[in-house]
Amino acid sequence: MINLLALGGLSPMELIIIVAVIVLLFGSSKIPQLMRGVGSGINEFKKGLKEGDAPAGDAKPGDAPKPPDAAPPPAPEKK
Repeated sequence: MINLLALGGLSPMELIIIVAVIVLLFGSSKIPQLMRGVGSGINEFKKGLKEGDAPAGDAKPGDAPKPPDAAPPPAPEKK
């Protein structure tokens, strides 16, 4: 049977030490913020993958992004 605690050859005691070091480095209040940031980053990554997988035929002709209006050229300086 596979030992789920032995991730990559780490024993449970080694995992406890790693978690303790992380808590000491970041503090217990910063860890939830760190995990929230990681989770939102993963969600953004998944959204990007879904947008990249959309076939080109799904877009309607009117959905093409319009370029911003160009600013008028600057007036020539008079001497």
